[in-house]
Amino acid sequence: MELFFLLLLIVLMAAALGSGFPVAFALPGSAIIAIGLAAGSGYLFAGNVDAYFAHGGPTQWLSAGVTNFRGIYWEAERDTLIAIPLFIFMGIMLQRSKIAEDLLITMARLFGPVPGGLGISVILVGALLAATTGIVGATVVAMGLISLPAMMRNNYSVPLATGTIAASGTLGQIIPPSIVLIILADQLSSSVDQAGNIRQALYREANGAGQMPSDLAIASTSAGELFLGAILPGLLLVGLYVLFMLGFALINPKAAPAVRGQGKMDRQFLFQVFITLVPPLALIVLVLGSIMAGVATVNQAGAVGAIGAMVMAGYRLQDGKGKGVYTPAIIAILALLGIAVAVSFYDTNIKRVMSGGDFTGVILAAIAVLTLVFAIIWSGWRTMVTDNTLREVMIETAKGSCLVFIILIGAAMLTSAFRAFGGEDLVKDFLQGLPGGFWAQFFMVMLVIFILGFFLDFIEIAVVVVPIVAPILLADPSANVTAVWLGVMFGLNLQTSFLTPPFGFALFYLRGVAPAVVKTVQIYKGVLAFIGIQLLALAIVGFNPQIVNYLPNRSSLLSETAPPPKNPRLQYCIETYTSQQFRQRGTEIAGAISRMQGVDIGYLPADLQKELQSGLQNAEKAIPQMAEIDAAVAAVGQAAVSYRPLLVQVRAIERDARKIEREIKDLEVVVTRAGPTGIYSAERGEEAKQEILELQATLDAMRAGIPASWDQVHTDFAKVQDAENKARTAYRRLADNAAEPVIKVTGVLQAAPALQEMEAKFTALQDAILSKPLAEVLDQIDLLRSDVSALDGTAEIRKGLNEARKIMRSTAPDAQAAVAELDKSIAELKQDLVWRQRGFDELLPQITAYQAATNGTIGLRQLPRLPREVALALAPCLSNHRDVSLNF
Repeated sequence: MELFFLLLLIVLMAAALGSGFPVAFALPGSAIIAIGLAAGSGYLFAGNVDAYFAHGGPTQWLSAGVTNFRGIYWEAERDTLIAIPLFIFMGIMLQRSKIAEDLLITMARLFGPVPGGLGISVILVGALLAATTGIVGATVVAMGLISLPAMMRNNYSVPLATGTIAASGTLGQIIPPSIVLIILADQLSSSVDQAGNIRQALYREANGAGQMPSDLAIASTSAGELFLGAILPGLLLVGLYVLFMLGFALINPKAAPAVRGQGKMDRQFLFQVFITLVPPLALIVLVLGSIMAGVATVNQAGAVGAIGAMVMAGYRLQDGKGKGVYTPAIIAILALLGIAVAVSFYDTNIKRVMSGGDFTGVILAAIAVLTLVFAIIWSGWRTMVTDNTLREVMIETAKGSCLVFIILIGAAMLTSAFRAFGGEDLVKDFLQGLPGGFWAQFFMVMLVIFILGFFLDFIEIAVVVVPIVAPILLADPSANVTAVWLGVMFGLNLQTSFLTPPFGFALFYLRGVAPAVVKTVQIYKGVLAFIGIQLLALAIVGFNPQIVNYLPNRSSLLSETAPPPKNPRLQYCIETYTSQQFRQRGTEIAGAISRMQGVDIGYLPADLQKELQSGLQNAEKAIPQMAEIDAAVAAVGQAAVSYRPLLVQVRAIERDARKIEREIKDLEVVVTRAGPTGIYSAERGEEAKQEILELQATLDAMRAGIPASWDQVHTDFAKVQDAENKARTAYRRLADNAAEPVIKVTGVLQAAPALQEMEAKFTALQDAILSKPLAEVLDQIDLLRSDVSALDGTAEIRKGLNEARKIMRSTAPDAQAAVAELDKSIAELKQDLVWRQRGFDELLPQITAYQAATNGTIGLRQLPRLPREVALALAPCLSNHRDVSLNF
């Protein structure tokens, strides 16, 4: 019966959407009706409202109370979604202020003399508008009204012109900031959690009880990372469009002729190009650049974009209305420069103001901020009084945002119903049963999304399909794809939904503004080539995940919040990089170790000598240990050739067996609840018993299909794999034990100059003990104690100071005894300074040279953060998808 109600849910949704019923009500309405009918049928025919639900049911949902209610509506509480109204406001404001129109006219004059120049200008303006507005309808309408007549006047092929405008207008779906990417990030964030649980369960089933290693976990994603990941694919798509236009113009010049005689390229025109292009480009840099640099979150960048769009609209709406048109914008720019100067040259944290200079910086920053606020208010006032623009933009923003949020909530209810009727299990079993592994599953999902794009909008697809299929794809260890890559691939695929007939929204937008002479068939014909280009871009990005993953990884590794080198996720790539460095610079690194071992350290304390010598010995062993890792990796690769096919075969059998085991457990519940006092009839109980016997026979036959050699083969391969893991663990231990003593000795020696200054402070403290009030003396002792404790290797020096403190804090303070204890600290300090100063002068330069040679390899894990050159080297490695299925 669960399948019947699942089918009913799908039919209801399809019928509601096909009849033109609003999506915002069709999705939750279908869920409510299907759930209500299933619960009512269960109550009437089985005496239990939960009887026809595969997972949970109304009784369990109601017993969860408020917790479950919030679980249904959680989408609206995601912080990521705050960016949606901000970017909608930004896009509508730029569109209403006619900045898009200016861009089209200027770019058309700039590129007109080039073959296919009008088409190229439309593509480039579409890319610019995508990076500033991201609203498909507004972009297509604006370009259709302005560019289509111009292209037709200049004898452009009608299908080519309409296809170029429609395709360029959809670039806002993949080029950030993009609303579809924000929604995908929101959906993927929960999918990653579910996929992590699935992968953890797979690991336990394959390896017994135990926690899955962190480097096998699935990394989450955010809207910011999706924005970064989509930049290069978006530029790739723009480049393919431009190449197509150039190629078409060269092959068939009559269909895309060059346009000449549009005016002189004089100084006035160049100024117009500057004033038209620079503000949108600056806004793109502010929005995307702040995200890439890690300065702002997506929400903060959205606020920057909204304010920037209002400032730009403030001068554009006043164009031709006298002097002072650009005054608010100029004031805003000067204020931003003032803030940049204050932040760069002063510490503007009010809590840390320590001098007159800091106070000057705070005052300067405050004046600059107030000036910026004044410029923003002035620009906002202009947009409000000019054609009531601000009010209309706010209303449109509210409408668009409400539509998105209502659809999200409705889709959450629909997805919950789909899962309750067992739909997710059916999809999972179907996908995992496909021959070909992950890529067959992925191709099927992408094909379904592509076909759904013929009939549904991107929002419905993103919020209904993605939460169901994403956990299954992300959990697969054989591909081990990142959530960023998967999200961008979904985004590229969803972009085609705006172009695919019969319900491509971009086609309808263009049809609405195109002249009557343009036939609908011509529009459909024109987009076919661009759909093919989008599919080509999809294939390129699919087979080259670095295009998506590189920028997010690079940004993460170079940011202020970069993961430390000891992060488990980095270890595989760090060891790959280190192995390459040993092969390229092994002689140099070994020479540095040898030279360091020959340095005289006999004057150091015995414990430091021993630690430093031990560290150098471990460093010497690290290079051959890395060779053991390489040999172990090669052995695993060789053993995997014969092991992998058997692994795939056995895991497929075990997966199918688990499915049958779940069915048996469900039937056992029916048996226990059948009878006069149960919710099922006695006949149904007998049927369930017979079904259990049949399923058990099938299960036994299925398990008999596991090759008899499997246990031995699995054990043998586990030994080979364990050898690699042990080699890696041994190397990490050697590297840590090699670097830690060197770091410790370095810290001790670097403290010599500061320690030399401490002698005078000890003497001053002795004088204070004999002459100053007790409270003041205790404060001075605590201050000196804190200063000494901050220096490495001062435990012996602190002993006398600690005793003096104890004496002075006792009920009967003895100044002479305290002074005597301080004499001990001073004597220890002088004794320490003898070897510390010599080490500072002689040994420290040698250690510095040694660390320069080894910090990028042996000492890498002990650094607080990755050096820039290492981070840049690791980013490509992390951007590849590494098959980890041998661990499962």
